[in-house]
Amino acid sequence: MQEIIELSETLANQIAAGEVIERPASVVKELVENAIDSGAHKIDILIEAAGVQSIEVIDDGQGIPTDQLERAFLRHATSKIQTKQDLFQIHSLGFRGEALPSIASVADVFLETAVVDATSGAMIHIKGNKIIEKKGSGARRGTKIKVSDLFFNTPARLKYLKSQSTELAKIVDIINRLAFSYPAIAFNLVHNQKQLTQTVGNGNLQQVISSVYGLSVARDMVTIDDHDADFKVQGWISKPELTRSNRSYISLLINGRYVHNFNLAKALIKGYGTRLMVGRFPMAVLKIELDPSLVDVNVHPQKFEVRISKEDKLLALIEKMVAEAFDNVNLIPNATENLIESSVKKNYDGQPEKSFIQQLNTVSKNKQVQNQNQRVNLSVDGLLDSQKANGLSENQDIQSFHEERQITPIVVEHLGDLNEATVEAFEQKYQQESKANPFGLDSSTVIAGEQTQLTLDHETESTSELAGFPKLEYLSQLHGTFLFAQGSDGLYLIDQHAAQERVKYEYYQATLAKHDLEQQKMLVPLVFEFTTVEMLELESQAETLRELGLHLENFGPNTLILREHPGWFPAGQEADTVHEMVDWLLREGGLTLQQFREKTAIMMACKRSIKANWKLNAIEAQNLIDQLAQTKNPYNCPHGRPVVINFKETDLEKMFKRIQDSHENWVEYDNHPF
Repeated sequence: MQEIIELSETLANQIAAGEVIERPASVVKELVENAIDSGAHKIDILIEAAGVQSIEVIDDGQGIPTDQLERAFLRHATSKIQTKQDLFQIHSLGFRGEALPSIASVADVFLETAVVDATSGAMIHIKGNKIIEKKGSGARRGTKIKVSDLFFNTPARLKYLKSQSTELAKIVDIINRLAFSYPAIAFNLVHNQKQLTQTVGNGNLQQVISSVYGLSVARDMVTIDDHDADFKVQGWISKPELTRSNRSYISLLINGRYVHNFNLAKALIKGYGTRLMVGRFPMAVLKIELDPSLVDVNVHPQKFEVRISKEDKLLALIEKMVAEAFDNVNLIPNATENLIESSVKKNYDGQPEKSFIQQLNTVSKNKQVQNQNQRVNLSVDGLLDSQKANGLSENQDIQSFHEERQITPIVVEHLGDLNEATVEAFEQKYQQESKANPFGLDSSTVIAGEQTQLTLDHETESTSELAGFPKLEYLSQLHGTFLFAQGSDGLYLIDQHAAQERVKYEYYQATLAKHDLEQQKMLVPLVFEFTTVEMLELESQAETLRELGLHLENFGPNTLILREHPGWFPAGQEADTVHEMVDWLLREGGLTLQQFREKTAIMMACKRSIKANWKLNAIEAQNLIDQLAQTKNPYNCPHGRPVVINFKETDLEKMFKRIQDSHENWVEYDNHPF
């Protein structure tokens, strides 16, 4: 058995550093939190080489007394708590006394500090937890600490670090969250002499949000503010149309501390109810204030995780606040605002002049209406609508319709009458008509319904139906959502949205595969605004974007411009497609052209398919069913949901008790008196 020994202070600090200091962002977090706890009003963070080369934090806080300078680097030395009771009433960000000794054990640290009204300050130099030098310094109030050569004595941890762009993005994210927590503090983050984040420190949270996410995002957010006996919640949440593809844009701040809490984020999302699309998440900054005795922050050394007493009560409050936040807010987005807001031209009458794109859209719509009016009407109602448009009366319409449809009846009184010429002509006529489409239309025809217009985007190829998929005959529609059809073996219920989603998905999938990376120049370039974190990630993924045919150019701070786009982008959805591409790229870290085209086909199919409460006429419904039968997979939509379910004839008989147990037989009841 080996002897039990006490670890040296240096080795113990290096072990502790493994929990507290994971990457340069951890160093920044601990140092900036110390600056905040010291009462600083302005904090400068100067970074070199994403923090691996150097991290310098300068504040105007209270400083450290000269006689306590060495003590600050001792393990578990802190000024935040004194007794056991203080552990349950924590008002500061730091309290464990692990940050400075952990940093000093794996880096080269220079610290210069002075307290208020001091005639001089002090400087200390520590490397690998060993004091190299200690001397006096100037009397500038506050603390200046510089951390260099991070992880010089722990090569495994240094090898673990990601690219500079990734590590810098982590740092920027930490500073952004702290800026949300403390809008009254001015933060200034500079990397390689380039400013990344700057806040003015005037206490205006919306202005901080604007500095981080951009002015357009800040304008599309709604403020919330409510409280009960235990909790006070205030902040800003985005309107339902302003969403992201992940939860990372939700900032939860508890007593000034940014935390990760899935239940709180879930309550926020639940408050939106059905206003959010599936797979989309809001942007939010929620500041939660509560008695420190109700929250336990001593869960993990990094203090990201907390435990909250009366959490159910807080969840209910957040959900209620979010649900009520939109009661008096206009949630109808302005479709043309992004296109013409900054470039509206006036004509000679002082009225806004239509842009070239708007004029093209108007001409296109008029042309489409003219083409539709030239199509053959398929019913009496359609004929009446067309005739009325030409100024004819309803009686004239009906009379004209019946005159065109007059049929001489064929009377068969004897067997020999079947050989008459009229009967043979009748039989021959319908033998010929049965070979053609009874409506005189192919599957690409645009059919005008009662409430909508179902446009079938592709010509149906003369392919046989999928083996095993039944021939279905349309019966009716339920609540504008589900289609009833009958087959040889029973009743079929079809989700019309999922059905057309499958049809369109396979069409777009085949269409996008035909296009290469030819570029389409734009008359009006698109301008995109991203956060600093997103910009850094996009810089690291620039080569991937170019491979996808997306050439985004710098157009000012945190702004990119797109002058041309791949030719396969759906018309009218260029901006949405770029946003989806960026979201997927940031979320998954890499995306091939084939993968993105697959995702785009799914997105386009979903957005361009008929929705619930969308009434179809009989011809439209049957046409959709026929197209579904010709797809490669008519059983599931692109998201995996079922398209068709079947009630067997025996199932229906059991429902109506037409099939009974073996000891009962309906034959015995055939002569019942009722």
